[in-house]
Amino acid sequence: DAQDTFAPMSESDEGEKQEVPLSERPKNKKYRRDKPWDHAGIDHWKVEAYKEEDAQGNYLIEESMFSTLFPKYREQYLREWWPHVTRLLQKYHIACTLDLIEGSMTVKTTRKTWDPYSIIKARDLIKLLARSVPLEQAQRIMEDEIACDVIKIGNIVRNKERFVKRRQRLIGPNGATLKAIELLTNCYLVVQGNTVSAIGPYKGLKQVRKIVLECMENIHPVYNIKTLMIRRELAKKPELAEENWDRFLPKFKRKTVKAKKPTIVKKERAVFPPAPTPSKVDLQLESGEYFLKEEERESIRRAKKKEKAVVATQAKKEERKKAFVPPKEVEQRKRPAEAEAPATAAGIAEAFKKAVGQHKRSKTSADASDFVLKPKKSKPVAE
Repeated sequence: DAQDTFAPMSESDEGEKQEVPLSERPKNKKYRRDKPWDHAGIDHWKVEAYKEEDAQGNYLIEESMFSTLFPKYREQYLREWWPHVTRLLQKYHIACTLDLIEGSMTVKTTRKTWDPYSIIKARDLIKLLARSVPLEQAQRIMEDEIACDVIKIGNIVRNKERFVKRRQRLIGPNGATLKAIELLTNCYLVVQGNTVSAIGPYKGLKQVRKIVLECMENIHPVYNIKTLMIRRELAKKPELAEENWDRFLPKFKRKTVKAKKPTIVKKERAVFPPAPTPSKVDLQLESGEYFLKEEERESIRRAKKKEKAVVATQAKKEERKKAFVPPKEVEQRKRPAEAEAPATAAGIAEAFKKAVGQHKRSKTSADASDFVLKPKKSKPVAE
């Protein structure tokens, strides 16, 4: 029968393929043929690396170019490492230029570029270098399974102090929190200014973005780190591969601390409404000015204006006089050494003895009385 020639083969215990008769075959597999090129050992999800041999001489016709600016403080680093960047992109036949005057980096394809997606990878490379990522980590972006993500966090929180506090919470003490996220997601993170740059596999980048955005929305990264650690342990158990893991994962309740309401002091309500503000006519009626003539009113205004001018002039004069008032002299206390010396010779001798007694006398020192002039004895008057 012609149908039997396309009958699917069944594999016996010895490994030999045998034909399955049409009567024993199910309806949906009745005319299915066996594919000798397809077997259980093939990984259908594996992405084969694209090599230069796969291009088969088909190069790009049009030129693609990407450019990005970099800050002033990155100029010295880029100048030192730019030869390494050029050598790295030379493998993919991509030209790159560093403009220090304009402060920009440019990458573009050439006539020999064989990988059409390599220019996108090169664009991401210069973008990461501009965001303070070191070249040792940024060059991983040229691999097939590695991608990058620059997460903008500057416009999530309005308050500057709160923004700095939450960004520091993402880094952790001595960078411990950032290191834990890197180990669990297999990504490299750089927190710089208003952005967070991440390099790693696609699955890890998705987890990093979730952690960073939730951290800026006031959810501590420790909760997500704990969940990732439990997921990693559950993934090691094959018996739980097809089960729901929600019963193992922690459920954190968000606590909202209610702000204290300010105590409002109730004002005593008056029984009668407040008196209306008197108008200009009411004031004139009260003072009697309403019944005066216009000339009399004008003279009263001038008199009031003169009184105000006199008071203002007097105040200015008093203010000017203060500059000519001499300051009060501070009485200086006299030192005990500057006290008035005794007028008599006996007083001088007594003061000198006290001064000498305060110091140590040397052996050769003479007696203080030898240096004092004694009064001459008066001659007895003859009677």
